[in-house]
Amino acid sequence: MTFKTTPKRSAKTSASMQNSRRTSRLRSNKPARPKGPTKIILFNKPFNTLTQFTGEPGDSTLADFIPVKDVYAAGRLDKDSEGLLVLTNDGILQARLTQPKSKSPKTYWVQVEGIPSEDSLNRLRNGVELNDGWTLPAGIELMQEPTIWDRNPPIRHRPSIPTSWIAITLEEGRNRQVRRMTAAVGHPTLRLIRHRMGEWTVDDMQPGEWKEVSLPQKR
Repeated sequence: MTFKTTPKRSAKTSASMQNSRRTSRLRSNKPARPKGPTKIILFNKPFNTLTQFTGEPGDSTLADFIPVKDVYAAGRLDKDSEGLLVLTNDGILQARLTQPKSKSPKTYWVQVEGIPSEDSLNRLRNGVELNDGWTLPAGIELMQEPTIWDRNPPIRHRPSIPTSWIAITLEEGRNRQVRRMTAAVGHPTLRLIRHRMGEWTVDDMQPGEWKEVSLPQKR
């Protein structure tokens, strides 16, 4: 009777195979260009709409507005926020728009309760401490109330307390970051609209409208 034995792998061979598998996993996680043409969709997300194509019965989702297949949101926008959402089938573009190391700016128009003092604005500019750490320096400016669409339903605020608008530009994106930042300086957010993301803005688009655009020309 003949017995076959499996040769033992050397420690060097095992380590090499583990490194190869690790490298393969890293490669599979890297953003990739689409196999076909690049698709880029700009969408003005209405209040109370999810930034995904599926949801629970009764939810308003992207599928209610956008018939284009195989595109995914570059970053999220909370259900109770409005404004610009960029969708694409290009993984590299998604990463460039959302990863902090790419320093792709995102500008929000934010209606807050009260009128922030210059000290409060400077705190937002320099960074405020949240429960997940300090925020990075941000672009912060008081602004006039923008000429935009009415929100449905309207915001709820106390008539005895004035409101104001701030333009906030970030190069990072944490969960509900803008709302937490304004609350940290004593001015809760009443309405939040993403106006700009990278090269694109929500100008000339009404809630629920979308359009397909091309990659911006490299400068």
